[in-house]
Amino acid sequence: MLILGIDPSLSCTGWGIVAKQGNRLSHIANGQIKTDPKLPLAERLVTIDRELAAVIAAHTLDAAAVEEVFVNKNPQSTLKLGQARGVCLLAAARAGLPVAEYATRLVKKAIVGTGGADKAQVQAMLGVLLPGVKLAGADAADALAVAIAHAHLCGTAAALQR
Repeated sequence: MLILGIDPSLSCTGWGIVAKQGNRLSHIANGQIKTDPKLPLAERLVTIDRELAAVIAAHTLDAAAVEEVFVNKNPQSTLKLGQARGVCLLAAARAGLPVAEYATRLVKKAIVGTGGADKAQVQAMLGVLLPGVKLAGADAADALAVAIAHAHLCGTAAALQR
């Protein structure tokens, strides 16, 4: 089973793909989709859609998992993040992939064992779970964590409560 994890962002959307074979996980690919902050919002969303569609087309995926939006202090930032997230959900659904959604705290708990883990702890566990992985950046690391969380939780009561 190949799982695409997505960490949506308007500035830098992370993506990561893991293979699940029984209880074993292996790294397939990871990357980041960066948008030009000087471009209009609509063009930035098109960039995310186009590049994510290319990632999906390049792999024979079985599922996708997207991190849920957290509420920022700035409502405008939250709305823009939500729009980027919507593009990610659409790209996966348009490709016919079943899409799961996970809260950040649940992803951290699935990877590190505590929902309050910091980014350094998550990245350290990625090195344990996916030995030798070379990360394209922090957003790609977060996306791989989402994919791994889905691999651990798909079919469980936690995943079905969405």
